[in-house]
Amino acid sequence: MKRRDFLISTAAAGVAAATFSPAFAKGRGGDKLRVAMIGTGLRGQSQLGPILSRDDVELVAICDTQQVMLGHALANIDKAGRRKPKVYGGNGDANAWKALLAQKGIDAVFIVTPWEWHAPMAIAAMEAGVAVGCEVVAGITLQDHWDVLRAQQRTGTPYMLLENVCYRRDVMAVLQMVRAGLFGELVHMQAGYQHDLRGVKFNSGNPDEPYGSGVEFGAKGFSEAQWRTQHSIDRNGELYPSHGIGPCAMYANIHRGNRFTHINAFATKARGLHDYILKHPKGGPDHPNAKVQFKLGDVVTTTLRCENGETIILQHDTSLPRPYSLGFRVQGTDGLWMDVNKSIHIEGRSPPHKWEDAQAYYDQYDHPLWRKYADKAAGAGHGGMDWFVVHAFIEAVKASAPMPIDIYDAVAWSAITPLSEQSIAEDYRTLAFPDFTEGKWKSRRPIFALDDRY
Repeated sequence: MKRRDFLISTAAAGVAAATFSPAFAKGRGGDKLRVAMIGTGLRGQSQLGPILSRDDVELVAICDTQQVMLGHALANIDKAGRRKPKVYGGNGDANAWKALLAQKGIDAVFIVTPWEWHAPMAIAAMEAGVAVGCEVVAGITLQDHWDVLRAQQRTGTPYMLLENVCYRRDVMAVLQMVRAGLFGELVHMQAGYQHDLRGVKFNSGNPDEPYGSGVEFGAKGFSEAQWRTQHSIDRNGELYPSHGIGPCAMYANIHRGNRFTHINAFATKARGLHDYILKHPKGGPDHPNAKVQFKLGDVVTTTLRCENGETIILQHDTSLPRPYSLGFRVQGTDGLWMDVNKSIHIEGRSPPHKWEDAQAYYDQYDHPLWRKYADKAAGAGHGGMDWFVVHAFIEAVKASAPMPIDIYDAVAWSAITPLSEQSIAEDYRTLAFPDFTEGKWKSRRPIFALDDRY
């Protein structure tokens, strides 16, 4: 589908994202895209590399509450030979980001902060006419998600969820396979966030030892242990859905001829985090944190039903010992792919009842984006995925084009969290999934990764 035709069709469907026109798109020629970053912690620093590697981008402002994180970011900026940006915060002021958004001449902002700040910061940025690239988790409550959506619709300011797994090389190759009809008609998918985060949720509080160095969290912890662990104490649900649901939603054309219709969730008992505290050399039964009661089930299983008849299972598994895996499974009438064993089976092509190694298929269906940009992405965070998601956001803003992961994707993927919490709290009840597009899913067309610019 040609980009012009896509823009016409989305305009007819009432999509506002393409109406945005940043200053540099108004005839400023070769001027650079001026970006800012709110949150320069470990995740923000991972995003800095791809940003600083671009000649078409100028980082004009950064903000953080902690001087040590600002210091690391400024060192990276200086090492890259880039001009020092204006700096906000560093003194613990949780509202310093507001002054950053009041700065004139910012085209786009990267929001890389604790989850509870994403919705208010994104809304304020959109109100200020600053395009938003938001790290995953669009909001905390279901109302947060409606508020973010309404702000985007009201302002027309672009919003992209920075879900990097959508750009994982094998995930994008499988997208090519799905679109080529290799699996036949899709029937079922599985994915999840299956990642031992015990050493992330607890540490010693030493900035030089952010992972696994102790059993402290909150005010005594550092980095994610300062804020993420509290969610495991207060909440029980699918707390981090987008890594899994993002690719599955792309495979199933969610919001582009399909949508989620129902959701339910189940949670196991909570044992892993408490057990970790007891067994850690710096913990033990007498440590104060051994008395903390954790609400988050060790394994949370969420099921979604789609309008076109597919089901999707997500599993959140972060509190028990296990190797990292997102557990993808894509299954249709002609075969299936699973990422855990990197295997594929295609009826009529694979040996009967046997797996094949998926690598030959990855090579055959390697996405044009990876073929074009693999060298530039080399060395970027998360195996190059961070480069691709930053690239996608920047290119879409520059072109005043629809976001490849847009506002409807963002709020629906992220709203799985409060909906799963509600299902579990209401005796595992199956809930109707909100239609954030309000019917537009019927006429919207796929865009993700169709244009080799992003």
